[in-house]
Amino acid sequence: MTYLSTLLCNFVIIIIISTERCLYTPMYFFIRNLSFLEVCYVSVIVPKVLDTITFNGKFISFSACICQLFFFFFLSSTECFLFGVMAYDRYLAICHPLHYPTLMDNYKCRFLTISSIIGGFITTFPHIILISQLPFCRSNIINHFFCDSPPLLQLACADTNLIDLLDFSCAALVILTSLLITLLSYFHIIATIITIPTQQGRSKAFSTCGTHLIVVSIYYGSVIFMYVRPKVSFAFTLNRVVAVFYTIITPIFNPVIYCLRNKEVKESLKRRFHLIVYNFFLSY
Repeated sequence: MTYLSTLLCNFVIIIIISTERCLYTPMYFFIRNLSFLEVCYVSVIVPKVLDTITFNGKFISFSACICQLFFFFFLSSTECFLFGVMAYDRYLAICHPLHYPTLMDNYKCRFLTISSIIGGFITTFPHIILISQLPFCRSNIINHFFCDSPPLLQLACADTNLIDLLDFSCAALVILTSLLITLLSYFHIIATIITIPTQQGRSKAFSTCGTHLIVVSIYYGSVIFMYVRPKVSFAFTLNRVVAVFYTIITPIFNPVIYCLRNKEVKESLKRRFHLIVYNFFLSY
Protein backbone atom coordinates (compact mmCIF):
# COMPACT_ATOMS: atom_id res chain seq x y z
CA MET A 1 0.00 0.00 0.00
CA THR A 2 2.83 2.39 0.86
CA TYR A 3 4.68 1.57 -2.35
CA LEU A 4 1.60 2.06 -4.53
CA SER A 5 0.78 5.30 -2.71
CA THR A 6 4.33 6.56 -3.30
CA LEU A 7 4.11 5.79 -7.02
CA LEU A 8 0.66 7.37 -7.32
CA CYS A 9 1.53 10.57 -5.46
CA ASN A 10 4.80 11.11 -7.34
CA PHE A 11 3.26 10.37 -10.73
CA VAL A 12 0.46 12.85 -9.97
CA ILE A 13 3.05 15.55 -9.21
CA ILE A 14 4.98 14.74 -12.40
CA ILE A 15 1.81 14.94 -14.52
CA ILE A 16 0.52 18.12 -12.87
CA ILE A 17 3.84 19.96 -13.22
CA SER A 18 4.27 18.76 -16.81
CA THR A 19 0.80 19.87 -17.92
CA GLU A 20 0.17 23.10 -15.96
CA ARG A 21 1.85 26.08 -17.63
CA CYS A 22 1.69 28.11 -14.42
CA LEU A 23 4.11 25.57 -12.90
CA TYR A 24 6.76 25.98 -15.60
CA THR A 25 9.28 27.48 -13.18
CA PRO A 26 12.71 26.29 -11.98
CA MET A 27 11.38 25.31 -8.55
CA TYR A 28 8.75 22.98 -10.01
CA PHE A 29 11.23 21.69 -12.58
CA PHE A 30 13.40 20.45 -9.72
CA ILE A 31 10.38 19.10 -7.79
CA ARG A 32 9.37 17.10 -10.87
CA ASN A 33 12.88 15.65 -11.14
CA LEU A 34 12.82 14.84 -7.43
CA SER A 35 9.52 12.98 -7.84
CA PHE A 36 10.97 10.98 -10.73
CA LEU A 37 14.00 10.10 -8.58
CA GLU A 38 11.70 8.98 -5.76
CA VAL A 39 9.82 6.65 -8.12
CA CYS A 40 13.09 5.05 -9.25
CA TYR A 41 14.49 5.03 -5.71
CA VAL A 42 11.63 3.07 -4.11
CA SER A 43 11.34 0.79 -7.16
CA VAL A 44 14.94 -0.35 -6.66
CA ILE A 45 14.20 -1.51 -3.11
CA VAL A 46 10.52 -2.20 -2.40
CA PRO A 47 9.49 -4.66 -5.18
CA LYS A 48 12.35 -7.00 -4.27
CA VAL A 49 11.47 -6.64 -0.57
CA LEU A 50 7.88 -7.64 -1.36
CA ASP A 51 9.19 -10.62 -3.33
CA THR A 52 11.65 -11.57 -0.57
CA ILE A 53 9.02 -11.83 2.16
CA THR A 54 7.06 -14.44 0.18
CA PHE A 55 7.67 -18.12 0.89
CA ASN A 56 9.60 -18.85 -2.30
CA GLY A 57 11.27 -15.48 -2.76
CA LYS A 58 13.88 -15.28 0.00
CA PHE A 59 16.88 -15.17 -2.33
CA ILE A 60 18.62 -12.63 -4.53
CA SER A 61 21.43 -13.44 -6.95
CA PHE A 62 24.85 -11.88 -6.48
CA SER A 63 24.61 -9.86 -9.71
CA ALA A 64 21.13 -8.60 -8.77
CA CYS A 65 22.42 -7.70 -5.31
CA ILE A 66 25.31 -5.64 -6.73
CA CYS A 67 22.94 -4.02 -9.24
CA GLN A 68 20.51 -3.08 -6.46
CA LEU A 69 23.40 -1.70 -4.35
CA PHE A 70 24.63 0.44 -7.26
CA PHE A 71 21.28 1.98 -8.13
CA PHE A 72 20.42 2.53 -4.47
CA PHE A 73 23.59 4.56 -3.85
CA PHE A 74 23.49 6.24 -7.27
CA LEU A 75 19.90 7.46 -6.86
CA SER A 76 20.32 8.49 -3.22
CA SER A 77 23.54 10.40 -4.02
CA THR A 78 21.84 12.14 -6.95
CA GLU A 79 18.93 13.04 -4.66
CA CYS A 80 21.32 14.59 -2.11
CA PHE A 81 22.92 16.75 -4.79
CA LEU A 82 19.48 17.71 -6.09
CA PHE A 83 18.44 18.84 -2.59
CA GLY A 84 21.48 21.15 -2.59
CA VAL A 85 20.53 22.48 -6.02
CA MET A 86 16.96 23.14 -4.85
CA ALA A 87 18.25 25.04 -1.82
CA TYR A 88 20.49 27.14 -4.10
CA ASP A 89 17.48 27.82 -6.33
CA ARG A 90 15.47 29.10 -3.34
CA TYR A 91 18.44 31.25 -2.32
CA LEU A 92 18.52 32.93 -5.74
CA ALA A 93 14.73 33.36 -5.82
CA ILE A 94 14.53 35.02 -2.38
CA CYS A 95 17.87 36.81 -2.05
CA HIS A 96 18.18 37.96 -5.69
CA PRO A 97 14.58 38.15 -6.98
CA LEU A 98 15.22 40.78 -9.67
CA HIS A 99 18.07 38.79 -11.25
CA TYR A 100 16.48 35.38 -10.67
CA PRO A 101 15.09 34.86 -14.22
CA THR A 102 18.58 35.28 -15.70
CA LEU A 103 20.46 33.51 -12.90
CA MET A 104 18.25 30.39 -13.10
CA ASP A 105 17.09 29.94 -16.69
CA ASN A 106 16.15 26.67 -18.43
CA TYR A 107 19.72 25.95 -19.50
CA LYS A 108 21.07 26.27 -15.96
CA CYS A 109 18.24 24.15 -14.56
CA ARG A 110 19.12 21.33 -16.93
CA PHE A 111 22.85 21.80 -16.34
CA LEU A 112 22.47 21.57 -12.54
CA THR A 113 20.21 18.52 -12.83
CA ILE A 114 22.64 16.71 -15.15
CA SER A 115 25.53 17.68 -12.86
CA SER A 116 23.67 16.10 -9.93
CA ILE A 117 23.27 12.87 -11.90
CA ILE A 118 26.95 12.83 -12.92
CA GLY A 119 28.01 13.58 -9.34
CA GLY A 120 25.85 10.71 -8.08
CA PHE A 121 27.46 8.33 -10.58
CA ILE A 122 31.06 9.40 -9.86
CA THR A 123 30.67 9.04 -6.09
CA THR A 124 28.99 5.62 -6.42
CA PHE A 125 30.73 3.67 -9.18
CA PRO A 126 34.28 3.17 -7.71
CA HIS A 127 33.39 1.49 -4.42
CA ILE A 128 30.62 -0.59 -6.03
CA ILE A 129 33.22 -1.98 -8.46
CA LEU A 130 35.52 -2.81 -5.53
CA ILE A 131 32.70 -4.55 -3.65
CA SER A 132 31.79 -6.61 -6.71
CA GLN A 133 35.39 -7.92 -6.85
CA LEU A 134 35.41 -9.16 -3.24
CA PRO A 135 35.39 -12.90 -2.47
CA PHE A 136 32.32 -14.03 -0.50
CA CYS A 137 32.84 -17.39 1.17
CA ARG A 138 30.94 -16.97 4.43
CA SER A 139 27.20 -17.13 5.07
CA ASN A 140 25.04 -15.99 2.16
CA ILE A 141 22.43 -14.49 4.49
CA ILE A 142 22.43 -10.68 4.43
CA ASN A 143 21.55 -9.09 7.74
CA HIS A 144 19.21 -6.59 6.10
CA PHE A 145 16.09 -6.43 3.95
CA PHE A 146 18.03 -5.17 0.90
CA CYS A 147 21.62 -5.15 -0.35
CA ASP A 148 23.23 -2.34 1.60
CA SER A 149 26.99 -1.87 1.81
CA PRO A 150 27.75 -2.46 5.56
CA PRO A 151 25.91 -5.81 5.93
CA LEU A 152 27.25 -6.98 2.57
CA LEU A 153 30.84 -6.22 3.57
CA GLN A 154 30.36 -8.34 6.69
CA LEU A 155 30.08 -11.41 4.46
CA ALA A 156 33.37 -10.77 2.59
CA CYS A 157 36.37 -13.03 3.21
CA ALA A 158 38.96 -10.35 2.35
CA ASP A 159 40.19 -7.19 4.06
CA THR A 160 37.54 -4.51 3.55
CA ASN A 161 39.22 -1.60 5.34
CA LEU A 162 39.94 0.24 2.07
CA ILE A 163 36.36 -0.19 0.88
CA ASP A 164 35.02 0.86 4.29
CA LEU A 165 37.13 4.02 4.13
CA LEU A 166 36.08 4.75 0.53
CA ASP A 167 32.44 4.06 1.39
CA PHE A 168 32.56 6.41 4.37
CA SER A 169 34.45 9.09 2.39
CA CYS A 170 32.01 9.04 -0.54
CA ALA A 171 29.00 9.17 1.78
CA ALA A 172 30.54 12.03 3.76
CA LEU A 173 31.42 13.89 0.54
CA VAL A 174 27.93 13.58 -0.91
CA ILE A 175 25.95 14.24 2.26
CA LEU A 176 28.09 16.93 3.86
CA THR A 177 28.70 18.82 0.60
CA SER A 178 25.01 18.99 -0.30
CA LEU A 179 24.09 19.68 3.33
CA LEU A 180 26.63 22.53 3.54
CA ILE A 181 25.18 24.10 0.38
CA THR A 182 21.69 23.74 1.84
CA LEU A 183 22.62 25.25 5.21
CA LEU A 184 24.50 28.17 3.66
CA SER A 185 21.60 28.85 1.29
CA TYR A 186 19.06 28.87 4.11
CA PHE A 187 21.31 30.99 6.30
CA HIS A 188 21.23 33.71 3.63
CA ILE A 189 17.51 33.08 3.01
CA ILE A 190 16.60 33.56 6.67
CA ALA A 191 18.84 36.64 6.92
CA THR A 192 17.04 38.13 3.90
CA ILE A 193 13.55 37.23 5.13
CA ILE A 194 14.19 38.94 8.47
CA THR A 195 14.85 42.23 6.66
CA ILE A 196 11.49 42.13 4.82
CA PRO A 197 9.42 44.94 6.39
CA THR A 198 5.92 43.42 6.14
CA GLN A 199 4.56 40.33 7.88
CA GLN A 200 2.81 39.26 4.69
CA GLY A 201 6.07 39.43 2.75
CA ARG A 202 7.91 37.37 5.37
CA SER A 203 5.16 34.73 5.44
CA LYS A 204 5.18 34.40 1.66
CA ALA A 205 8.97 34.06 1.58
CA PHE A 206 8.93 31.41 4.31
CA SER A 207 6.19 29.44 2.54
CA THR A 208 8.24 29.16 -0.66
CA CYS A 209 11.11 27.39 1.09
CA GLY A 210 9.40 25.77 4.09
CA THR A 211 8.39 22.61 2.20
CA HIS A 212 11.91 22.03 0.94
CA LEU A 213 13.36 22.54 4.42
CA ILE A 214 10.98 19.95 5.92
CA VAL A 215 11.86 17.34 3.28
CA VAL A 216 15.59 17.99 3.63
CA SER A 217 15.49 17.71 7.43
CA ILE A 218 13.70 14.34 7.32
CA TYR A 219 15.99 12.92 4.64
CA TYR A 220 19.36 14.11 5.92
CA GLY A 221 18.58 13.17 9.51
CA SER A 222 18.12 9.48 8.69
CA VAL A 223 20.87 9.24 6.06
CA ILE A 224 23.53 10.90 8.22
CA PHE A 225 22.66 8.50 11.05
CA MET A 226 23.19 5.55 8.70
CA TYR A 227 26.31 6.41 6.74
CA VAL A 228 28.33 9.28 8.22
CA ARG A 229 29.63 7.55 11.33
CA PRO A 230 32.39 5.06 12.21
CA LYS A 231 31.96 1.41 11.28
CA VAL A 232 32.26 0.22 14.90
CA SER A 233 29.05 2.03 15.82
CA PHE A 234 26.84 0.00 13.48
CA ALA A 235 23.95 -1.72 15.24
CA PHE A 236 22.19 -3.58 12.45
CA THR A 237 18.87 -4.05 14.24
CA LEU A 238 18.51 -0.29 14.68
CA ASN A 239 19.87 0.27 11.16
CA ARG A 240 17.06 -1.79 9.66
CA VAL A 241 14.48 0.33 11.46
CA VAL A 242 16.08 3.57 10.21
CA ALA A 243 16.47 2.08 6.72
CA VAL A 244 12.73 1.36 6.55
CA PHE A 245 12.18 5.02 7.32
CA TYR A 246 14.29 6.53 4.53
CA THR A 247 13.73 3.85 1.88
CA ILE A 248 9.96 3.35 2.28
CA ILE A 249 8.39 5.99 4.54
CA THR A 250 10.26 9.18 3.54
CA PRO A 251 9.58 8.86 -0.23
CA ILE A 252 5.84 9.10 0.42
CA PHE A 253 6.33 12.17 2.64
CA ASN A 254 7.87 14.25 -0.13
CA PRO A 255 4.90 14.46 -2.55
CA VAL A 256 2.43 14.79 0.33
CA ILE A 257 4.40 17.70 1.84
CA TYR A 258 4.83 19.41 -1.52
CA CYS A 259 1.12 19.05 -2.32
CA LEU A 260 -0.38 19.97 1.04
CA ARG A 261 1.91 22.93 1.73
CA ASN A 262 2.06 24.38 -1.76
CA LYS A 263 -0.72 26.67 -2.89
CA GLU A 264 0.02 26.48 -6.64
CA VAL A 265 0.07 22.68 -6.66
CA LYS A 266 -3.16 22.49 -4.65
CA GLU A 267 -4.88 24.90 -7.03
CA SER A 268 -3.70 22.90 -10.03
CA LEU A 269 -4.93 19.66 -8.46
CA LYS A 270 -8.33 21.24 -7.80
CA ARG A 271 -8.62 22.45 -11.40
CA ARG A 272 -7.70 19.01 -12.72
CA PHE A 273 -10.15 17.29 -10.38
CA HIS A 274 -13.00 19.63 -11.31
CA LEU A 275 -12.20 19.13 -15.00
CA ILE A 276 -12.28 15.33 -14.64
CA VAL A 277 -15.59 15.45 -12.74
CA TYR A 278 -17.07 17.86 -15.31
CA ASN A 279 -16.03 15.65 -18.25
CA PHE A 280 -17.34 12.57 -16.45
CA PHE A 281 -20.82 14.02 -15.98
CA LEU A 282 -20.75 15.57 -19.45
CA SER A 283 -20.13 12.16 -20.99
CA TYR A 284 -23.41 10.95 -19.47
